[in-house]
Order: sequence, then structure tokens, then C-alpha cells
Amino acid sequence: MITIYHNPRCSKSRDALALLQQHDSDNLTVIDYMKTPPTCAELTVILARLNLSARSLLRSKEAEYSALQLDNPALSEQQLIKAMTENPKLIERPIVINGDRAAIGRPLSNISAIL
Repeated sequence: MITIYHNPRCSKSRDALALLQQHDSDNLTVIDYMKTPPTCAELTVILARLNLSARSLLRSKEAEYSALQLDNPALSEQQLIKAMTENPKLIERPIVINGDRAAIGRPLSNISAIL
């Protein structure tokens, strides 16, 4: 089973979805994370599969990043994860999960590596 955390307004996310649909559309789950953001627990598991810190998954150029002062190095992993679940626009995209492996689909070759 392959899962993509997808933002239909993002061209890179749409490209990743098209790649996955060509690969195996029968075993594909598409989650529009802007409408259905991951929970804190789910995002913690995703980060572990990506082998990334919460800070590494943040989109620092979004207005919410500055407004919430997420550049503060004193913020904990849990505080950053909570900020992303409450403001899913802050989550780097797309994220693809295949079993216990995961990748951010920038560039698309990252996705191919876990298929």
C-alpha cells in the first residue's frame, strides 16, 4: 500500500500523484492533507520514516512560519509537530509512504527510490 500526502494546488504534488498512478494506482491512498491533516502521532511516525526532524519538514517561506515564530530554536519537536498539524500548509510536500519507507517528492526521483 502506497500513501501520498497530497496538496492538489501544488504542481510538484500533482506530478508525484501522476507518477504514483502510473506505477500502481490500485494500491494507492491519496490524502489531501490540507483538508485532512495528519495527527501529531501520525506526523511523528511520518518523520521517523523520513528520518527527519520536525524542523526539516517545515516550509519556512510560508507566512505562518514567521507569524508563529517557528524559527525559534527553543521550540521542541512536539511544538513544531503541533504547529504543522494545526497549520498543514507548513508541511513540506508531497510526502509518499510505501510500507516502512517514506520520501518527500522533491525531486520526483526520491519517490522512485522507495517504490
